[in-house]
Amino acid sequence: MASIQDVARAAGVSISTVSYALSGKRTIAAATRDRIDAAVAELGYRPNAGARMLAGSRTNLLALSAPLHADTYAPAHMTFVLAIAEAAREFDYDTVLLVQDEAVNGLRRMVSSKLVDGIVLLDVDRDDTRVPLVRELDIPVTLVGIPGDTTGLTCVDLDFESAACLSVERLVAQGHRQIGLIGHPSELYERGSNFPIRFRDAFATAAADFGVDTLFVMPEQDPASVKAAVDELRATLPGLSALVLNCNEPVHTMLLELLRKEGLSIPADLSIVSACSSFPTDQLDPPLDVIPLPALVTGRRGVELTMRQLTGSAEPVVELVPPSYIAKGSTAPVA
Repeated sequence: MASIQDVARAAGVSISTVSYALSGKRTIAAATRDRIDAAVAELGYRPNAGARMLAGSRTNLLALSAPLHADTYAPAHMTFVLAIAEAAREFDYDTVLLVQDEAVNGLRRMVSSKLVDGIVLLDVDRDDTRVPLVRELDIPVTLVGIPGDTTGLTCVDLDFESAACLSVERLVAQGHRQIGLIGHPSELYERGSNFPIRFRDAFATAAADFGVDTLFVMPEQDPASVKAAVDELRATLPGLSALVLNCNEPVHTMLLELLRKEGLSIPADLSIVSACSSFPTDQLDPPLDVIPLPALVTGRRGVELTMRQLTGSAEPVVELVPPSYIAKGSTAPVA
């Protein structure tokens, strides 16, 4: 890898002149700057941000590891990305977005090059391949998500377990005793994505505790699959009176369209709760009761926890954001 000495030699100037040209701390003659720029480009030189840190300054960059998988739902994914980027700007930080599916090498490259002051991880799996690496790194790291083993890690996320219990409690209080759960496509669960598994498992536990009959289905994001899932729910739960939707917006829309075609009214014929949704459900037809997924809250908190670690005073912590329930008129007591 080219060094600042190599750039100085190629440009025919001193090391300090190269440093001033790259940092902008002093005015450099245009011809000299052109020679330095040409040498930097020819040699592929990258300034070592670590040297600035040793001198008492920082890079003011955060790495945001947000891998895009084949099953990633981009709108929800980008809601978190934007929330973190905006929160970072409030701390005068920019973000370097790492979206490669195999994310470990990207993080190694960022840290070994000393280009970033800290890391925020998104889309955390239960057995996330990034976790062993971040435990080894001498750099602040916050996970927006909860892996299976949180030892020594700083994590923040919505309390999906409490959200699942809240959705069941709400419907049980209205007299519902057969409640279907519509989840994400099966690929997310097979991959080990943490949040849908946490919600699914807690929902099953809450349903059992309340003596509620339930069935969990995982339709793909197409109308035929959604219809097949609803048919399966009805066949297994003949007294089905409520649904909890822990799925993406397209499935919500397809389901509501299916129910309209069948002439069913919400909530008179079927109560529906949208659980852990990152999109506004009041734009649906009809609007749905929702337990929001607070991307702005958890994204901001991920940045705040990373900044706290930069001061050297923070201990590992797992923070769970309590869920809230917003009624929109899509649930009603059983007739």
